Formats: sequence, structure tokens, C-alpha cells
Amino acid sequence: MGTGKLLAVSDLHTVHQENRAIVESLRPSSADDWLIIAGDVAEKYADIDWALRLLSERFAKVVWAPGNHELWTHPDDPVRLRGEKRYLHLVELCRGLGISTPEDPYPVWSGEGGPVTVAPLFVLYDYSFRVPEARSKEESLCLAREAGIVCTDEYLLHPDPYPTRDAWCHARVAETERRLAAADPARQTVLINHFPLTRHPTHILRYPHFAQWCGSELTSDWHVRFRAAAVVYGHLHIPRVTWHDGVRFEEVSVGYPREWRTRAWRDPLRQILPQPPREAVDL
Repeated sequence: MGTGKLLAVSDLHTVHQENRAIVESLRPSSADDWLIIAGDVAEKYADIDWALRLLSERFAKVVWAPGNHELWTHPDDPVRLRGEKRYLHLVELCRGLGISTPEDPYPVWSGEGGPVTVAPLFVLYDYSFRVPEARSKEESLCLAREAGIVCTDEYLLHPDPYPTRDAWCHARVAETERRLAAADPARQTVLINHFPLTRHPTHILRYPHFAQWCGSELTSDWHVRFRAAAVVYGHLHIPRVTWHDGVRFEEVSVGYPREWRTRAWRDPLRQILPQPPREAVDL
């Protein structure tokens, strides 16, 4: 067994020069270290390519799950692909760099804490984390607009060829459930998704209306059903660790400079395996 670690990070947002410098600083402590990237590397294809290429050259293995920002069709991006075609174009970029994606066989971490199936997921959101008083998606979106909260996805994340983002989400959930159910039942998993798999992490959002762009109720029991040793996610820009049903949920985002500058500095790379002692984890 090697001395490597399974590390994780997300929400690198390299459009910001300060965050680009953070990416340039990310290095393994061992030749055996793996890196999980849980989405939101950048918005433009060239910036995504730059960051993934750099990190794939440094770490023994990189595992990527897409965030919403990678899926945007940004008006300043020469790559004009939309929806599923854009996602699959990014998958091909990763494959060319030796990076595992949600479309590939799940790699197995065999270092300390393993063997564990490392499962990058892409399941989007379906507006089911709606405003509590709303009786429908439409009413929840209306209440969010009235509160001045509208996710940029509504303008830049196109669901083509699906009619809606929630329809795309439901198709992704069905396919991902099938693949997870077929994984080796003798092994635990590390589940990786840009969006939280349960609604609980969204309860501390400063703007609660934003939760509807943060996941799906359809995945709320996956950490139990699919034997998770840990769940890794980002999107919320609230790095912390929580425990649900005895499973460690780790939000691993860097976030925007205006956010991380206000926090006590910490290593952007979070250790997933071997699992740190519980008393050493920030709760």
C-alpha cells in the first residue's frame, strides 16, 4: 500500500486571477496522490482545458464531476456547444488527459482507506429543493424572482436536447442509479457530485431561495443505498464537514476571492482518504 492520499477540491473559478494562482499552487505531497475535482473549474472551455491539463500532469489520477459553470454556453466562449453536447465535449477533453469522468468505469482507490469505488456523478438539479411555501416549481421560481434571486443557469445553462434542466436531471438520475447499482456491492464508495446529494447542506444558505438550483430530492438516500464512505460536493461555497447517517459529507469548494478572503486560510485540498480522525475535522 502506497503513501498516497485521495484529495478533493471544487469551485476553482479560474476566471479570477487570484483563483488561477491557487490552481497553480496545487501540488501533491506524494507521487501516489489522487485528486477529485467536484466541478466549477471555469466557464470558458480554454480555461477549463488549462486547469485540467495542469492538474492531470501533477497528480497520479484526477477524477472530475462537472459543475454548472462548465456547462454554461458563455457569450464570450468561442466553443458554442450547448447542453449535452457541451458536456460530452468536456468528457472527451478529460479522456484525452487521462481524467475519469461520470461516463467512464469508476476507478478504485486502493491506497490507505481502500479499496473504495470512486464514483464521479452528474445528476444536475430538478427544483425539488423548492421554497417551502411553494406548491410547484413555477411558484418557487416566481417567489425567487420576487426576492431578487435568479441563478445565472436560467440564462446560460441550456438543457438541449432535453426540454428542461429538470428533465435532463431526471434522465441523469436514472442512468446514474443504474450504474451505481451495478458497482461491486462488496466495496464502499466515495460519491462525488457538484451539487449536494441531500437538501440539508442548503439550510445555511444566506439566500434560501437559491436552494432550488442546488440538487434533487431523488438522491437524498444515495449515501446509504450506495455504501458511501464519504460524499464530496461543492457548489455552495461553504466549505465544511457534516455527518448524516454516519456518513461524512465534505463541501470542498474554494469559491470566489471575495468569499475566501474573509475566511481563515486553509489548504484548498481536502483529504478524503485515509479518513482523518473525526476530532480533527472541521464541523
